[in-house]
Amino acid sequence: QVQLVETGGGLVQAGDSLRLSCTASGGTSSRLHMGWFRQAPGTERAFVAAVTGWSGGRTYYANTVKGRFTISRDNAKNTVYLQMNNVRPEAAAVYYCAAAPPQSDFTGYYYNTNGYDFWGEGTRVTVAS
Repeated sequence: QVQLVETGGGLVQAGDSLRLSCTASGGTSSRLHMGWFRQAPGTERAFVAAVTGWSGGRTYYANTVKGRFTISRDNAKNTVYLQMNNVRPEAAAVYYCAAAPPQSDFTGYYYNTNGYDFWGEGTRVTVAS
C-alpha cells in the first residue's frame, strides 16, 4: 500500500511562487507515476500536472498551468514537487497528490482521476489578490 503526504500549501500572493511536495512511502515509490490534481469548492477535481515513473520522467501539464508550473521528482527522497510560479487567483484550491503503479497505462490516463490508485489527503493553497 502506498501512502502519500502533501506539504507546502498555504497563503500566497497572486504573482508569487509556492512549492508543494508529496512524499510517498510503501510500494515501489521510485517507479510510481505521479500526478497533481486540484479541487476548488463546488468543482470537480482537475488535472494539473503529472510525471511518469519511467526512465526520463516524461511530464504532462494542464493548459491552464503550462509554462508557470513545473512538476519534478527526486526518487532518492521518494518525493514529487510542484513548483508554482506566477500564481493566479484561480489557483486557489486543495491540491492532491496521486500515484499510479508503474505497470498502468499511464500515458492514456494521466489526466484522469481514474488513472490513479493512491491519493493523499491534500494541501490547501489560498491565493491573496
